[in-house]
Amino acid sequence: MRNEGQMSPEMQRCIDACMESHRACEQTMSYCLQQGGKHVDMAMMGALMDCSDITRICADMMMRQSPMAMEMARMCAQVATRCAEACMTMSSDATMKRCAEKCKACAEACKAMAAMPA
Repeated sequence: MRNEGQMSPEMQRCIDACMESHRACEQTMSYCLQQGGKHVDMAMMGALMDCSDITRICADMMMRQSPMAMEMARMCAQVATRCAEACMTMSSDATMKRCAEKCKACAEACKAMAAMPA
C-alpha cells in the first residue's frame, strides 16, 4: 500500500470487484428468497451472506488503508471462491451464474491484492 492516501490501481480494482460482488450477493439473496426451494438452502444463503459481508468489509478496509487490509483480502478471496462455487451449482439459472462470475472476479482480485508487497 502507498502512503499519504494514494491508492494503487490494483487496490482500486480490488475495491471495485469487492463492491460488485457485494452488490451481486445482496441481489441474489433477494432473488433466492423469492424463488424459494433449493435457492433458500442454508448452505447457499450462508455462502451469500458471508460473501456479502466480507466483500463490503474488505473494500472498506482497503479504502481506509487499514494495516490489516491484505489479511482481509486473503480471507475475502477464500469466502468469495466458496460463494462462487455454491452459486455455480445452479449455473443454469442466469442470476446465480452472474453472482458466481462476480464472486469469482472478486476472489481473483483479492488474491492478486493479497500477493502484493505492503
